[in-house]
Amino acid sequence: MRFECKFFAVVRRISSLNSFTTRTNTCGELGLDSVGEKVCLKGWLHTFRGKFLLIRDAYGMTQITIPGERKELLEKVNGINFESVISITGLVTKRPEGQENKKMQTGCIEVILEDLEVLGPAKKDLKFLPKDTSKASEHLQLQYRYLSLRLPEMQRTLRLRSEVIMKMREYLIKKHGFVDIETPTLFRRTPGGAQEFIVPTRQPGNFYSLVQSPQQFKQLLMIGGLDRYFQIARCYRDEGSRPDRQPEFTQVDIEMSFPTLDGIISLIEGLIADSWPEGFPELKIPFPRLDFNTAMSEYGTDKPDTRFKNKIQEVTGILKDVSFPENSTLSPSSCVSAVVFRDSSEYYTAAVKNKMKTLAEGCRVKKNSEVKIDKKGKWITNMKLNEKLKDELKSILKLEENDVVFIAAGNRTDVLKYLGKVRLEFADHLETKGKNIRSSGYNFHWVLDFPLFSVNDEGKLESNHHPFTAPHPHDVDLLRENPENVRGLHYDLVMNGNEIAGGSIRIHDPMLQEEVLKLIGEDSSQLHHLIDALASGCPPHGGIAIGLDRYISLLLHTKSIRDVIAFPKTTEGRDLMSDAPSAVSEKDLDLYHIKVINKQSKC
Repeated sequence: MRFECKFFAVVRRISSLNSFTTRTNTCGELGLDSVGEKVCLKGWLHTFRGKFLLIRDAYGMTQITIPGERKELLEKVNGINFESVISITGLVTKRPEGQENKKMQTGCIEVILEDLEVLGPAKKDLKFLPKDTSKASEHLQLQYRYLSLRLPEMQRTLRLRSEVIMKMREYLIKKHGFVDIETPTLFRRTPGGAQEFIVPTRQPGNFYSLVQSPQQFKQLLMIGGLDRYFQIARCYRDEGSRPDRQPEFTQVDIEMSFPTLDGIISLIEGLIADSWPEGFPELKIPFPRLDFNTAMSEYGTDKPDTRFKNKIQEVTGILKDVSFPENSTLSPSSCVSAVVFRDSSEYYTAAVKNKMKTLAEGCRVKKNSEVKIDKKGKWITNMKLNEKLKDELKSILKLEENDVVFIAAGNRTDVLKYLGKVRLEFADHLETKGKNIRSSGYNFHWVLDFPLFSVNDEGKLESNHHPFTAPHPHDVDLLRENPENVRGLHYDLVMNGNEIAGGSIRIHDPMLQEEVLKLIGEDSSQLHHLIDALASGCPPHGGIAIGLDRYISLLLHTKSIRDVIAFPKTTEGRDLMSDAPSAVSEKDLDLYHIKVINKQSKC
């Protein structure tokens, strides 16, 4: 998708103030209206062939033609390495008829070279040229990021990101009276959240933590009377090696006093719509809403991809007595569910079957099987299904020839989790084979009514969102007797099967906050400053944070969030360009009272 630059008028105004006899232009702004003008262009030498060279800047490319009689200019260009920064002056002319290049923004004109100056020579042995990035590995592009940043795709991406952020700021400040406030990065450990980076200090045994989000600060701002806060916030999480995650990332962080859930949802829908990039498909608001239980029972995940149907359907009543290959009997509490893919049996191969088996093991599902109905209506399965069961399944699942049915039985949570993964994996598989089942465009919806707590593998309660999320007012009495059934006032915004925003109404009662911390086994003394503040007259408040990197990545359909960040790190959290993290001297270690007891090799 093409994004046009809007900055030409600004360039013209600035250039009119300089003292040059020739006006400074950008490579992308020249057109037929520029014919006859004497211009000065500054940029990188992109290519050179014969008597033609291309000069490139942040806004596009322009063809420069060396007059046949200017042999000295031809020799001078021959001695310049690609990617050197040059300044040229010349006369804009119309290209000869039939020689226009419709693929170039400036393809109807060329500049006849009069003079050239090298401003920043490039060495000959650059690791790759921006025009040849298809030949450069991602590792190499990250190591020499300043070269890959010159790519038109990266230029457009970062400018679109900037434009979206600018529109978001204007929407929040000018239309809704929010205040943009920076909050500290160095803080103390936040209980009940993701692993944080610790920062040593000169005080022996005392450490800062890098904040995983401004959560506590925005609550304190509400207590301080700043009723509408936002920030384009830098956040940090030490999550180790995780695909498509970054140790530092950016959020659009929002908090307000006296909110309602509907009010926050309406605000964010307006924010997305107001900052929606020009030229993108039409955005329809309000976004649909799903409750957590519906999302799990129909899609097997709390961030469902609703661009394709193929919902999970429970068939316990039909298959409760069926014999699975792995085990002939089911426990009375077992759930049996299925997901159907229409007209897809030929795509179900041995490799797919092995993939599903691996998924089942990862989800702790011991009873799973598949049914293929070939084009002649023959059922192919290793389950023992009599004609009556086949008829019942055919009726309830609306099965036809050439369908594939994935079936699992066992613990309901595990079954839904497994079929949710199957649903996505097989859809991906079909799309690699050219069978597109997902709708195009952008699909948003809200997920509401999450459980306040979940139970981890050790059988202990932990916060589903974070420990500052308020319980649903109708469920507060369940906190002591049945906390697993308490709903939280937590809401997520999902886009194309990815969570891009999450928020909640907060706990503003200090006693309730201490009770929730106690339930998840956290020491409330670590939050004495917040609890004391809550007891100082705290308004009800709530908010949300949008994951900006993920959102922009989904908008532009990039392969990774690294493609929308100027200076990203690898999956392992390394900066290949500067080779960070790196060792420090013994002097620095002594200054911060650190002793390295086991030096590890680089990631």
